[in-house]
Amino acid sequence: MPIIVNLDVMLAKRKMQSKELAEKLGITPVNLSILKTGKAKGIRFDTLEAICKILDCQPGDILEYTEK
Repeated sequence: MPIIVNLDVMLAKRKMQSKELAEKLGITPVNLSILKTGKAKGIRFDTLEAICKILDCQPGDILEYTEK
């Protein structure tokens, strides 16, 4: 997939664990893991907004487009 999810990078920069982010987002750790591994088919804008707010980042810090 040409969209790369860099959520692990932002979590490491913010010294936050996935479990903590999932709790703050109100989603299960399994659903967050699906997003982190790039297996999600999409992401809701309100979820993306909440992630950016919690991690104090921009959507481009989390999602990256690359040519195959």
